[in-house]
Amino acid sequence: MQTNPLGILRLDHVSWTVRELEPVVAFYERVFGATVQYRLGPVDSAALPRAQDGRDWTDAHLGVEGARLELAMLALPGGARIEIFAYDQPASHATRPAPSHQIGSYHLGIEVQDLEAAAQILQDNGCPLFDRIAFSEGPTAGSRFQRFLDPWQNIFELSVHTRPN
Repeated sequence: MQTNPLGILRLDHVSWTVRELEPVVAFYERVFGATVQYRLGPVDSAALPRAQDGRDWTDAHLGVEGARLELAMLALPGGARIEIFAYDQPASHATRPAPSHQIGSYHLGIEVQDLEAAAQILQDNGCPLFDRIAFSEGPTAGSRFQRFLDPWQNIFELSVHTRPN
């Protein structure tokens, strides 16, 4: 039995969509220490060649017909990457990301050196914090976690992993 049928090498990036690109990029640069690897756009499906089957470019490649968008690829310290999309068209009916219990919801976990210091920086920058979780036994013994929301309600989780004595 093959244990890696897709030939996965590593996680390349995570992605989500926001209403406005610039404030999110600026916040992640300032608070997370992210660096912009590249930006694209505005990309407008009306200005791009159609696919062989007649679909517009954004429908063929992103599954969103008639889109106009821009995106930024950000690198976090430690190598994780976040791709942020902002669509001018079509308009989104959502006013915020889905909460944790909704199908399709997500969170991005980030391991940090000092949970308390990182949480304080987030709090100082307007990020709501959830109660901290610590485990002394079981498969996550020695780990501590702290979920938070960025200013656009995207869900993150800080983690610290140490082995108990």
